[in-house]
Amino acid sequence: MIDMPKLSLWDSSAEEPEYAAAMDGDITTDLAIVGGGFTGLSTALHAAERGIDCHVLEAKRIGYGGSGRNVGLVNAGLWLPPQDVRAKLGEECGSGLIKILGEAPSYVFSLIERHQIRCEATRSGTIHAAHSPRGFRGLARRAEEWHRLGAPVDLLSREEAAVKIGSTAFHGGLLDHRAGTINPMGYARGLARAALGAGANISTGVTVQRLRREGAAWLLETDRGTVQAKWVVLGTNAYSGDLWPGLKTIFTEIYFFQLATPPLGDRANGILSEGQGLWDTGPIMFSLRRDAFGRLIIGSMGKAIGGTTGLSRRWAARTLKRLFPDLGEVAFEEAWHGPIALTPDHLPRIFRLGEGLYTPMGYNGRGITPGTIFGKAMAELLSGGQEADLPIPITGMKSATARGLMSRFYQAVFTANQLAKSV
Repeated sequence: MIDMPKLSLWDSSAEEPEYAAAMDGDITTDLAIVGGGFTGLSTALHAAERGIDCHVLEAKRIGYGGSGRNVGLVNAGLWLPPQDVRAKLGEECGSGLIKILGEAPSYVFSLIERHQIRCEATRSGTIHAAHSPRGFRGLARRAEEWHRLGAPVDLLSREEAAVKIGSTAFHGGLLDHRAGTINPMGYARGLARAALGAGANISTGVTVQRLRREGAAWLLETDRGTVQAKWVVLGTNAYSGDLWPGLKTIFTEIYFFQLATPPLGDRANGILSEGQGLWDTGPIMFSLRRDAFGRLIIGSMGKAIGGTTGLSRRWAARTLKRLFPDLGEVAFEEAWHGPIALTPDHLPRIFRLGEGLYTPMGYNGRGITPGTIFGKAMAELLSGGQEADLPIPITGMKSATARGLMSRFYQAVFTANQLAKSV
């Protein structure tokens, strides 16, 4: 195995062992899965459990993409409030997706339990914190609809949020009891272990260079040989590159960065003391959580500039000082970032790119639950299911408007935000 630099805190701290295996010659399989992240590994696990011969092809190593760089919040639903999901997809489709993703955290945690995945799993919920009175009104709207749907969520007053978070900086919050936190790299590696145990094959360090139809099968040309398959699932999301024409143009690439402190011991006991993860309602969102070892992990939109000693470190230190003035000065031992596939309407996609060729993508920063559920749906479809039963209807590809320009614009705005809040 080639020794590769660690790509995040989760890469360093995950209890699940890293898996690596070279592709050994040309392969024929029922299902070829490109990408060893949440979507690809969930597809492999559920397909293997259904008796489908499948093979995962990962260019780097398990969890190398967004899965191993994730914040680790196992959230229900989507970024959009449920009302807006229905407005965009229609009553029937929208309600179905809301129900499926509302129940998704329970399914993720059931997989963790069933396969004994070591990923620091907690089920104490997550808090969507109001950065302003307007943000709180938006949370109240979400809470009203979730309550109508019977979801276990609590709208927290400013005082109640302060107790849960350990900071008086927020105007309230929405506590979702369905949710929780994990070490996302541990979860990805655990899915790989479970998929292998179910009979799937996984090859790492193999790059798919071309993909074409050849007779009744697909031929994948890689730098390690060829793979012939009846079906193909691309689980590459924001890392899709040029493998399929036009695929990378349907989303705008933005980045999210994180920094982690060393374990803080008793100093941080009053911060998110019940173990919830947090993200806020600000237009440039930030996240905060603890890990199992007492580290604080803080992040926001943009790239990690200057690692643990530069601009992003100053932003993180200043933000923690503003939120928790009694915490004192903290150091940071890890800094990382990764791209997010942001779709124009903030909804995920499932594309049929050809006969037997599918790709779920566009999770808008929420990869854990949709990636797991959409992977499961791919396996169900290929084992005799119907496209009508997928969590979201199949759509045609449509390029995001001025995606390259918008990506650069967002990055400039996010960098300016770090600068402004580092003073």
